[in-house]
Amino acid sequence: MATECADQLHLVMFPFPAFGHISPFIQLSNKLSFHGVRVSFFSIPDYIDRIKTLLIPSPSIQIVSLQLPPAAHDQDHLNPIQALDPMQTQIKSLLSQLKPNFVLFDFCQYWLPSLAAELGIKSLFFSMFAGIASAYITVPSRLNSLEDTPTVSELREPPPGFPASSNARLKTFQARDYLYMFKSFDGGPRVFNRVLAGLTGCSAILIKSCMEMDGPYLDYLKTQFKKPVFLTGPLVPEPPSGELEDKWDKWLDQFPPKTLIFCSFGSETFLNDEQIKELSLGLELTGLPFFLVLNFPDNVDGKAELERVIPKGFLERVKDRGVVHTGWVQQQLILAHSSIGCYLTHSGFSSVIEALVNNCQLVLLPFKGDQFINAKLMSDDMKCGVEVNRRDEDGHFGKEDIYEAVKTIMVEVEKEPGRSKRANQRKWHKCLVDKKVHDKFISDLVTELKAY
Repeated sequence: MATECADQLHLVMFPFPAFGHISPFIQLSNKLSFHGVRVSFFSIPDYIDRIKTLLIPSPSIQIVSLQLPPAAHDQDHLNPIQALDPMQTQIKSLLSQLKPNFVLFDFCQYWLPSLAAELGIKSLFFSMFAGIASAYITVPSRLNSLEDTPTVSELREPPPGFPASSNARLKTFQARDYLYMFKSFDGGPRVFNRVLAGLTGCSAILIKSCMEMDGPYLDYLKTQFKKPVFLTGPLVPEPPSGELEDKWDKWLDQFPPKTLIFCSFGSETFLNDEQIKELSLGLELTGLPFFLVLNFPDNVDGKAELERVIPKGFLERVKDRGVVHTGWVQQQLILAHSSIGCYLTHSGFSSVIEALVNNCQLVLLPFKGDQFINAKLMSDDMKCGVEVNRRDEDGHFGKEDIYEAVKTIMVEVEKEPGRSKRANQRKWHKCLVDKKVHDKFISDLVTELKAY
């Protein structure tokens, strides 16, 4: 570990208070600390204990607790936007004391760039989404005026000037989902306006990606915002510590290498009854072993809900080759198990990177937000995954759609496109497990930030 010296970079991390956003800031903090960068990590009290367990113990990293305003909790639930917007005076005071070189902020804190500029501190908008996601939705050319609201038909198409090489087009149900970006949920600026104000106001943009994966879209962002765009690389997670829970390890050990489908949608993506039914029956139809994880909102009894929605007789029919589970599992350790051959995922960017790192085939079933665009990147640009076919208007998929997507890369491996998808998946796996490549992403970033 490099020791502190006069030219040591000091960065403040200020993520949006939701763990899907906090996690990439933690990953970046850990990697930067190994390159001698000092990090002050801002967090509201709700997340500090969990953050402590994930940050590498280092004299270069400190956690700074933020005081929550009285209105931040509504009926015992945290309202992240109501927590952040009233903090401006507090944040200004902390930044004045800490005097960092840079403050890295998230999509919501549109007021941060001007506040930092008053103190002579450079601000970096840190996007944990793939470059294609920002390029498709949150660029100035998407709207003629900040007061406009695009139609579903307009959102189906990329914005003017978008890379001509891209096949990214949305289905109707996907475009309709993006309308939430153009609504205000707290009486303040719309999500789109917050993001665009942050991107246009910041000193520079920092993106969790690399030119190899996202090149045309990153170049497009540079032309749209006319400011430096720095890259962290895909922030490949460190190998997980600990061992896989014994009962899962023994169960997975029954199956030959690379034959089992792991199916999970993260902690914040919930399927409806019809989707659970068709997904379950589709997995059954493949004839392959599977491990299905289904989660439900916090106010729902997950086990009771699971018993209600799983098709009658399903568990009995698949008892020798299938598990259905609700609740947290050791996802990285499961993906690393030798039996796992395929990850059927919601296409969260961190999840698809974990799949490739662990040499798993990708079946993509996105449900919201950047997941739709990530699936396009993986299936169309990088050509290393298969997206499940869905109906244009309402997004319906049937058991046959699940079966066909899995079959392409798990059964018909000698046919096109299965053969080429598997070959590309192997290429990206080799790239993502090359530690020297990823260390260079971070060392290059540190050099660029010091020069800047």
